[in-house]
Amino acid sequence: MLEIRWLQELILFIYGASVFGYFIDFVQRNRKVNQFAFWLLMMVWILQTFFLLYQVIERLNFPVFSIYDGLFFYAWILVTFSLFVNRFFKMDFIVFFTNLLGFFIMLLHITSNASNGERGVRLFDELLIAHITLALTSYGFFTLSFVFSIMFLLQYKLLKNKKGYRWLRRLGDLERLDRLSFQTVTLGVPSLLISIILGVVWAYSSGAEFYWYDIKTIGSIIVLFVYTIYLFLRLGRGYQGKTISIFNSGAFLFLLTNFLLFTSLSNFHFQF
Repeated sequence: MLEIRWLQELILFIYGASVFGYFIDFVQRNRKVNQFAFWLLMMVWILQTFFLLYQVIERLNFPVFSIYDGLFFYAWILVTFSLFVNRFFKMDFIVFFTNLLGFFIMLLHITSNASNGERGVRLFDELLIAHITLALTSYGFFTLSFVFSIMFLLQYKLLKNKKGYRWLRRLGDLERLDRLSFQTVTLGVPSLLISIILGVVWAYSSGAEFYWYDIKTIGSIIVLFVYTIYLFLRLGRGYQGKTISIFNSGAFLFLLTNFLLFTSLSNFHFQF
């Protein structure tokens, strides 16, 4: 059972990395990242197929007669469809959201069979650690993006006022600062999204008192929504430069409010 647990968690880790890659490609149209995400997804499918065949051989029947087995087979079908769509239709929007759902289903599969014993406690602890680590990592990316935006606005003001030329080289050129701010948000959004998914599954599976109306939970979802709007404005509306940098700075101020104030008011998350 230990080997099976590690195999399932390995599949989940690779699956998450693939979802992360598909999101970056979806936002930035990076074909190298797309190929890397595709091969990660192929690895997930191979491991899932191996695990499925192992269950068939061990039980001498097709493992779909329980919610635990059904979730795994459902996740396998979603991966299979994603590979097919990615290979023949190149519909990145469909591939990303199908894999996001598949990752969630795979996570439910793993937690649905966790007992209250030592194995279950370890699994829930690992989910909680992953949830917190990814959330703080996303905050790190958003902080870097904020710094790049502030540097852009400072640089922009110096150039407009024709002052501070000795600082220009240290701050970097405007185009590069704008691009770096966008790229770090692109990394932060999927990190926070996966973190929220892990947190919700952990809360429901571990029996912790979880409330959707908890202020920290609502705040985290709003943070994700705000940075998703940033990506929409950047990609869908073509906003760049000063306008998007000001929006990004405001988004970071809300992030700080969520992290410092909302956390202290939460009845569910840790408190200061």
